[in-house]
Amino acid sequence: MHKLPQPKINLGHWPTPLEPMLRINDMHKGPELWVKRDDCSGLAFGGNKTRKLEYLLADAQLKGATTLLTAGGTQSNHARQTAAAAARVGLGCELFLEQVEGIAEADYSHSGNVLIDQLLGARVHRLPAGQDLDAAMALRAQTLSAAGEVPYVMPVGGSNVIGSMGYVNCGLELAQQVQQQKLSFDAIVLATGSAGTQAGLLAGLALAEVDIPVLGITVSRSSEEQCQKVLALLHEVQNVLKQPRLHEDHVICFDQYYGSFYGDPTPQMIEAVRLAASLEGLLLDPVYSGKAFAGLLDLVRHGYFDSSERILFLHTGGAPGLFAYSDCLGEH
Repeated sequence: MHKLPQPKINLGHWPTPLEPMLRINDMHKGPELWVKRDDCSGLAFGGNKTRKLEYLLADAQLKGATTLLTAGGTQSNHARQTAAAAARVGLGCELFLEQVEGIAEADYSHSGNVLIDQLLGARVHRLPAGQDLDAAMALRAQTLSAAGEVPYVMPVGGSNVIGSMGYVNCGLELAQQVQQQKLSFDAIVLATGSAGTQAGLLAGLALAEVDIPVLGITVSRSSEEQCQKVLALLHEVQNVLKQPRLHEDHVICFDQYYGSFYGDPTPQMIEAVRLAASLEGLLLDPVYSGKAFAGLLDLVRHGYFDSSERILFLHTGGAPGLFAYSDCLGEH
């Protein structure tokens, strides 16, 4: 396997499994669906951010950091996994959590990831919707520095070049699994938001010389905006890897599935979450993997894929978020 030019520490359980969705495949009689279980990464309920944090925390330790700072929405999976990683290696952790407009139920503010953040020992700063998270973190970093701490600020989702190396590594891991298990996939479908997962995976597959289209289901913005965001980060990553740049045709995004706003509990998401749970024992989340799977099911139903193809769904985790959406996901 290729050696990446960025140090890492070990936080997760690798490689994550590849599994066929046997009962769902029997139900729809279309393309054969498989899942890569990055929800099984092993760090406080797991999820895709564990891969990114292996590289981000290695960088933080090299820089002598004493406290990690990061930000996201109230139910941020990245914040929860950052708090777990900080606890694992003995660093302080401060989370800047922004209220999401349109979501007001009590469970959203106190259950799910928020409860876990607190159990993990993180200091939580709650911010109103629309506040500049980067500015809030920068101000707090100044205060910490003045007090003799060494803060390490991570972007939303851990999606910078360093964090994206986690999914470059995932692309290499997947290429090795495909070869060892004598599998082939015609497309990969995943949730795309802060862009590091999609950009890193594209770069990793290219590095492994594996040509599989990666289809992103957006969770908060238009296809055009998301494609530009992914492409810009992809090129930054490929510059560090000294790779030839992939062009814009390699970045594919669909924006029909996130609803009216980030975190909107859409009917398609609810159906997808219930279907995956009741037929596969697979717990998706309401904001990312649930909407990505809803997108995949809709693409299947509308004939986007040939019935003879094999499609891989990348499960990015997020199950604690289910408890924050009990009002819409409970009895029906």
